[in-house]
Amino acid sequence: MGLKLLLVLLLLSMPIGLLAQQPPTIPVGLDAYRQWERWPYQRIGARAYMRSTYDRTGGNEGADASHFLYQKTDDFNVSLDVEGPGVLYFVRTNHWHGSPWHYVVDGQDNVVQESSTATPDKPVTHSTFLPAAAFPEPLAWTWADTKGADLSWVPVGFTRSFQMAYTRTHYGTGYYIYHQFLPGAHLSQPPRAWHANMIPAADVVALLNRSGSDIAPQPGTAEGKKRRVRSLSGSVTVPRNGVKSLALVAGPAMLRALELSISREQAIELGRARLRITWDDGSKVPSVDAPVALFFGSGTLYNRDDREFLVKSFPMNIRFDRTRVHLACYFPMPFFRSAHIEILGSENQSLTDVQWSLRVEPLNARPESVGYFHATYRDHPRPTLGKDLVLLDTRVTEGGGDWSGHLVGTSFIFSHNAILGTLEGDPRFFFDDSQTPQAYGTGTEEWGGGGDYWGGVNMTLPLAGHPTGAPDLAHARNAEDKIESAYRFLLADLMPFGKNAVIQLEHGGTNESQEHYETVTYWYGAHQPSLVQTDTLHVGDEVSEREHSYRSPTASAPYSLRSRYEWGVDTLHGQEIYPAQTDTGRTMTGISEFILHLDAGNLGVLLRRKLDYGYPDQRAEIYIADVEATSLAGAASHTPQWKKAGIWYLAGSNTCVYSNPRAELGATQHIIQSSNRRFRDDEFLLPRALTQHRAAIRVQVRYMPVSRPLFLGAPLRPLAWSEFRYTAYCYRLPTP
Repeated sequence: MGLKLLLVLLLLSMPIGLLAQQPPTIPVGLDAYRQWERWPYQRIGARAYMRSTYDRTGGNEGADASHFLYQKTDDFNVSLDVEGPGVLYFVRTNHWHGSPWHYVVDGQDNVVQESSTATPDKPVTHSTFLPAAAFPEPLAWTWADTKGADLSWVPVGFTRSFQMAYTRTHYGTGYYIYHQFLPGAHLSQPPRAWHANMIPAADVVALLNRSGSDIAPQPGTAEGKKRRVRSLSGSVTVPRNGVKSLALVAGPAMLRALELSISREQAIELGRARLRITWDDGSKVPSVDAPVALFFGSGTLYNRDDREFLVKSFPMNIRFDRTRVHLACYFPMPFFRSAHIEILGSENQSLTDVQWSLRVEPLNARPESVGYFHATYRDHPRPTLGKDLVLLDTRVTEGGGDWSGHLVGTSFIFSHNAILGTLEGDPRFFFDDSQTPQAYGTGTEEWGGGGDYWGGVNMTLPLAGHPTGAPDLAHARNAEDKIESAYRFLLADLMPFGKNAVIQLEHGGTNESQEHYETVTYWYGAHQPSLVQTDTLHVGDEVSEREHSYRSPTASAPYSLRSRYEWGVDTLHGQEIYPAQTDTGRTMTGISEFILHLDAGNLGVLLRRKLDYGYPDQRAEIYIADVEATSLAGAASHTPQWKKAGIWYLAGSNTCVYSNPRAELGATQHIIQSSNRRFRDDEFLLPRALTQHRAAIRVQVRYMPVSRPLFLGAPLRPLAWSEFRYTAYCYRLPTP
């Protein structure tokens, strides 16, 4: 019997329900670029984290630079330390500061430098990463192009662990985005250990080099015929304050290109109009509802220096020719019944000869496999002092409730007055009920791919840019020139969520700025969860411990902790912003066991722990056994068959070491800093093979102390594994 026939017979013999339960394949590594057309597909079993050198007190010390987890030696200052397999998708530093950097992959040190490293007081004009072949444009850019930052989107895979360390510490700022995957998730390829001699594939480099051009399939070409791509186009007049429908397209289909064009004389007014897209005839609220300019990545369509491109990004373009401005969006947008696309005119004047075109292809995807494209607009004319701007809260968006999908970018105006100081505000993103931001950055211009406020210069890259705005108020030519905007698109480094997403941005270094912000958040989402909470153990609570058969011979007595999460400044202008909270938990130095209830149809489990981050470098081996091997009272009916799920490791603590010498080559400092934020939520992904078809599991935590000083010569700190709560979230496919 042939192999293909055998596989077919095997698939036919499987239950239909089991076949339907296979989630979409997750593109990994360079595949995340190659398979960019799978942008809308669910990433069930992938988690994204953004770590950085942020000020642990919630302030803006050193512009959020040089706060290290620990210092191994004076020339090995660790800013990121991760265990388990994964992929580092993005790194941003300010100029060459910190270089040489250590990329320690699975224990092997790879030294990465910037060409200004040898002479940091006299930087190289046309700087590059070294080794240059491993970091080619457009996957990597230095400050010479970004006007202030060194950026790398080169995927750095690891199979066991990854560390990022800085050799020098002057202005050692950075933020990093990495993914980790649930063991057993459907991946296009497993993470592969990276080394500095790896050269990114030519096809990926060529693909990103097409940014600014038409990257969607075209009718009439071989690819377009294969995909059965068809186009629609027309020209309309949009009345002032009126709504003009462009198209009502029948599905199921995927919108592959959306293009608009108007005369240059009307460009600014088109930018002020609103684009609306409503998916499927049952929807009452447009999923895309945003000012045209901001939707396409720019705060305005004013072109201060007559550039060809305001935005020359991978998914969005704004291009000027001699007579017209052309706007294009290439985000793939699936729908099943219909897509209704319309424009709401500006308040000032009607728009004539607005030319539009669409390209669509048939959609071959199950509703549970993809999310609708959303562009959620928010106006923030008077930011609340002390509180982050909320760019997106899916719990109240389009009817609220649970959503499953992923964040794919932001476009935002951060000033209408050419004020750049507000850029000190940090991004803070929360996913799936976490009280700790899974993404915490170092500043707004860093998020937009720049540094030092881009030097006041406009720039546009495939995935980040500062397209509009004068260098300062004195150089603004008119009111439109005062509009400062930036964009950040996420492709390989997109951020999945399975229940909800809260996307926040600090305004100013301590949420004190009163600049007028406008924001668009791009995301894919299905209005059903792919993560469902099934159980919570409250350690330290007698009833909850008994219900979950909790036991730990080395556990401390329950203790009460009054502290905070990392939400921003505690007080501003003498007013308390975030009061402390009180909770009860335990510490242990040996083994703890407990039972958690699951959905038997799960596709894997995300285990979340609330902990006391006052205890450093918490590390444990996690084991899973069937509940049937123990009685609910905790007495073993026979020896449990424990199976290892992996290592749960959280580097650092609420105490960090700060080193930011004034001189480029200044000696490493050893300044100990402790914040009052000891509450933290952390996550661990349980292998699908150990949880699927089980309505309950027994979890065993075997503590593995990491005896390491904060820096050489520093005293060792008390060590323990902290347990306040364990919460189980089960993965599943969203219900169509």
